[in-house]
Amino acid sequence: MVLGDSMLPEFAEGEIIVIEPDGLATDGSFVLAHCDGEWIFRQLARRDDGGWRLRALNPAFPELPIDDLSAVRGVIIQKSKPGRRRASRFYVE
Repeated sequence: MVLGDSMLPEFAEGEIIVIEPDGLATDGSFVLAHCDGEWIFRQLARRDDGGWRLRALNPAFPELPIDDLSAVRGVIIQKSKPGRRRASRFYVE
């Protein structure tokens, strides 16, 4: 379940997300990562220097640079509003 407003406007608080632990994380993927002892839900983006960064969609939240993809623990493949099956969106084909 999405907590907070760091991923607005695409992901609202309370929406349910489905995570594929073995999903392929690529530039632009929405991911669940484990950084500094915390779980974080962000969009993965490649840096110019070849590293990676985790960025929130809400510009009020800072980006988090990561050296490699070892922190990424899963890729978000679907979201839905609780109790509304027709209000689903898929992020992977």
